[in-house]
Amino acid sequence: MQTFAAMSKQITLSALDLSVVIEGGNATTAIARTVEAARHVEQLGYARIWLAEHHNMEYIASSATSVLIGHVAGKTNQIRVGSGGIMLPNHAPLAIAEQFGTLESLYPQRIDLGLGRAPGTDQLTAAALRRNNMGTAYNFPSDIRELQLYFSDENSDGRVRAFPGEGLDIPIWILGSSTDSAYLAAEMGLPYAFAAHFAPSQFYRAISLYRQNFKPSPQLDKPYVLACVNVIAADTDEEAQVLATSMYRMFLGIVTNTRRPLQPPVQSMEPYWSPDVENAVKQMTACTFIGDRNTLTPTLSTFIEETGIDELMTTGNIYDQGARLKSFSILKDILG
Repeated sequence: MQTFAAMSKQITLSALDLSVVIEGGNATTAIARTVEAARHVEQLGYARIWLAEHHNMEYIASSATSVLIGHVAGKTNQIRVGSGGIMLPNHAPLAIAEQFGTLESLYPQRIDLGLGRAPGTDQLTAAALRRNNMGTAYNFPSDIRELQLYFSDENSDGRVRAFPGEGLDIPIWILGSSTDSAYLAAEMGLPYAFAAHFAPSQFYRAISLYRQNFKPSPQLDKPYVLACVNVIAADTDEEAQVLATSMYRMFLGIVTNTRRPLQPPVQSMEPYWSPDVENAVKQMTACTFIGDRNTLTPTLSTFIEETGIDELMTTGNIYDQGARLKSFSILKDILG
């Protein structure tokens, strides 16, 4: 078998984890699975692992994202740990500057700060988080600039300063699932991470706009694109397809608003969805790669070459932890 590395330049590989609660588990076991995954991908040589902010979701244990980042960083040695992302409109920029300044002080040169505009939840919960100030999403660009100011040395004469935080080099990323975020990341000269694992429809257009409109900045001199996709890898295509049913059932729950813990795999999805629901789920998961090494090598190669991405971030909602860790290993084997 020919690996992707043999066919093209080596690509940076990273992981996204939401601390998903599996059937029979709870938040404690979900976080333990996250730590085990972080240690595993660190040993494999993955560049980073990110955790995502979600609220009012019973089966996602990453709501206190900064706390969880600190926990994972403390249980690993050199892998970068960050947010994929912090939903900045839910927070005062000063609070995030202090939190991530503290993390960077504890774990120097290992912390990433990915920022998103969406609430990461439903509107009622967003109102509770934002204390009914629902206009904060419109302040996203100015809030990022305020955050950058708190991290800069230029704020040493400011009346409001971030300690820890001031003077620290904490990479800021813009996260997105639409073209709006692409324009913003380009204008600010920041790296761009696209959530193709659940919102693939505008992916190609967004990264094209980002590259076309990119303006160099002190943080970045040329565009940098990270794509997050679903990868379910196994020893055989048949095994991978069965493992993927847990992911499909999770997205089915999102589409039908019948969320459950991550379910064990099943032999077939046919009893679980109608054609309309299947179509909706397949649209959400269009950037999903399922199979063994021989299947994934050409499909991932084509995707990476067509998109020209600089980094591939993988998330794979696999019920069995051993199979999940093996999927990370197979992907690393493929990408070299």
